[in-house]
Formats: sequence, C-alpha cells, structure tokens
Amino acid sequence: MPAQIEQYPFPTGLHLLKRWQAGDADAKEEMTAVFDAAIAGDFDSNYSVLTSSNRIHSTASVHMLGLAILFDLYGIESRAYYNLDPYRYVRTNLAVSRLLGIHKFYTTWALYAFTCEPLGQKMMYPDRFPPGADPDAFLINDKNWRDLKTPDFHQGIPQAIDGILEVAQELTGAPPLLQISAPYSLAADIYGQEPLLADVVNNPSQVNALLDHLGDVVLGPWMDHFFQKFSDGWVELSDASGSPFFIGPENCINMSIRSIRHMLRDKPYASRVFDNNFRGDIVTESEKKSRRSKRRSKEVVSNHSDRLMELTDAKVSVNPIFMMRLEADKIDISFYEKQAIVRNLPLTSGIGSPQIDKNSIKDIEITKKNIREDARSFIKSISQVCQAVDLPDDNHVGASWPSHIYFEDINGESHFDLVEIVLEEVYRSIPFRD
Repeated sequence: MPAQIEQYPFPTGLHLLKRWQAGDADAKEEMTAVFDAAIAGDFDSNYSVLTSSNRIHSTASVHMLGLAILFDLYGIESRAYYNLDPYRYVRTNLAVSRLLGIHKFYTTWALYAFTCEPLGQKMMYPDRFPPGADPDAFLINDKNWRDLKTPDFHQGIPQAIDGILEVAQELTGAPPLLQISAPYSLAADIYGQEPLLADVVNNPSQVNALLDHLGDVVLGPWMDHFFQKFSDGWVELSDASGSPFFIGPENCINMSIRSIRHMLRDKPYASRVFDNNFRGDIVTESEKKSRRSKRRSKEVVSNHSDRLMELTDAKVSVNPIFMMRLEADKIDISFYEKQAIVRNLPLTSGIGSPQIDKNSIKDIEITKKNIREDARSFIKSISQVCQAVDLPDDNHVGASWPSHIYFEDINGESHFDLVEIVLEEVYRSIPFRD
C-alpha cells in the first residue's frame, strides 16, 4: 500500500524521523517510501488543510532538514536541492513539516546566500549543507561598491525563488512570501563582516551610503519585481548580521533599521514588508543584568531600560505585523507579552537552533526540563496575547509568516526528543476561544 501522510500524525512522524536519524535501516526504507510519494505529489491535497484557528500553533523553518533527508535517501546535493526542481523542493519541505507535527507551513530557503548570489558573489555549495558566500572572495570593497548594478530578476536565483513561491502558493493556498536579506546583512555577505564592522566604527557615513545603495539598486527593485508578479504577497527581510547582538543597539537602530525605512520610502507595498529577526535584545540590559542574580534576571521587571524600549519601538517600525521574541534575545517573555498587548500585535516566540542541537547538549535531562518550562511559559504568554489583541477570524493560520511557537531552524542535527517536548506542550494547550 502506498504511503499516506495521514498515517503520520504527531508524534508518529517525529518518531520515524528520530529512528531515521539514528541510522535505523527499516526507518530509512520507510522514509524513502514516504518521500517517493511526497515528491510524486501524492500528498498534495493534504497541504491545503489549515490548522485550527482557536488555539496555539507551531511554525518552523525546515529546509535544512529537508536537505539532510534528500541527501541521505537519494544523494541529492545542495545546489540541485535548492535550484533545480521547485516542486520537489516545496513538497519535501511540506512533507517534513507534516512528519514533525508542525501546525502551520512556512516555506523558507538559504535566504542570505540567495540574496547575494544574483549579484555575482562567489558562492560555496557544500554537498549536504546550505550554500553561503565565499568568505575569501568578497564581491565588493570600499573602492567599487558604487559600481554595483541591479541584477536580472528573470533568471538564476530570482527565477528559482519565483518558482518555489508559485508552487508553495499552489499547494498551500498561502500568499507568497519573498525572503531576502536586509541591506546590512547583504552588505556583510558581499563586503565582508570584518571590513564592514571596521567601517561601522571608523566610517559610519560610508556604511549608511552603502546600505542605501543596496536598497536603491538591488533590494528595492527586487521587491518591485516581486509585487508586480505577486500582488498579494509579502516580503520578509532578514538582518541577523545587523542585529544588536553583533553591532550594538544604537547601530542597529541608526544603520540597519534606518536603511530599511530608507529603502521602503514611498513604496506602495511598504505595509507588506517586515523584518522579524533582529536578535540580541539582552545587550540593552547587560548592565542591569550584571547587577542581578541569575534567578532575579528571569523575573518580570516592570521598568525596562529606555534603551530597550527605544530598540523595541525601532523594531516595531519595521515589523508592525507581529511581536517577535527570539531565543537569542534572552529577555523574559513577559516583556514581549506586555508589549504585544499594548501595541495590539500578535506574539511569536522562537525556539533557537542551539536549544535543540543534539551536539551541544551537556545534560539531556536538564535540557528537557528547561525546554518544557520554556515552552509552557511561551504558550501561556501567547495565549494571553491572543485573548487580548484584535485577531482575524483565522488567527493568521493561513498567513505566510512564522507565528506562535516558532522553531527558528530544525535540521538534521536537531534533537527530536526536544522538538517533541515543545510540540507536546503546544498540542496540550487549551483553546483560547470557542
């Protein structure tokens, strides 16, 4: 009997993934049958079924796990996985999400690499890992960056992304979501992290000019192309390199976030563009944290620093869609709960890749306990927000962006026991409305 995705409700599919990861031969054979069927399109009708709108749900970026699976089962390498067959790519990611027990689909890719490759940046494509910019061959420097021109969005990577978006919309019904780098992170990939940081300190006016140039000649035109093709779409900018964690809160506000606002000025679609991954809010509280005990730092703090509030205001200015708390932020979820309610925004809380990385866990039992406590805390806050803010009838379950409990990255090295614990808490959560 051919494989059916309905045979793998949570946690059955997750247990299959766990056995496959452990090298079980029978599990690999079963996985092959599942993905033979998935890639052939046998599960397509399942992907338009939305999760319940009256309770907490989960989202995840799973493209790296999809690559690990296809490489192991079929020997499909990174370049072919991301570039050659949009149906295979999307169906793989959707099937992986179903096996995990994730509630809401979120189609992602190696966005930083995909943003700089069309410009001519030399790339590295490992066999079983996502591509990245070659750190020994940066595309631009302080002498030639002004020569950078608008790429052709009808070929290469932009064309491949359009194909992925078309298929994802066909199979799920969700509006297309273009994911590309924000100006600072794009600059870091094609100029170099270290040279850019040196200029942040020594020549900030040139950094801002470079960021504006990237917005004007690369990212702005790319978004123009996207919205001409997908008028109902959304754009998710990502800017990990421009985060407070890496360049400090002031530079994040005055360079990274400023450049996004510059890029979106006078754009008719500006309200459909957001950046949700500035990480490291804890740096705004570092002085206060050093004066507290570890226990005290986890308690609700009624008066957060002016710097944190200023950073939060700036982040909301480039993501007025939802309030995001990422694992690297380290600030207690209660702060984001309060801010979401005050600003009438939905709340999303991330489970970071390091939290579920099986190679970095020293004591699995303590880790299991901690992640269950975190999940319960996040679910409680998100539920409070859902009951307090204005939500559409579908609770955004048909939207393209991550929401509620968000696994920032699940890959072939993730510890599936930890994923299961988080999802157990999500599935056990009480509906927050009739």
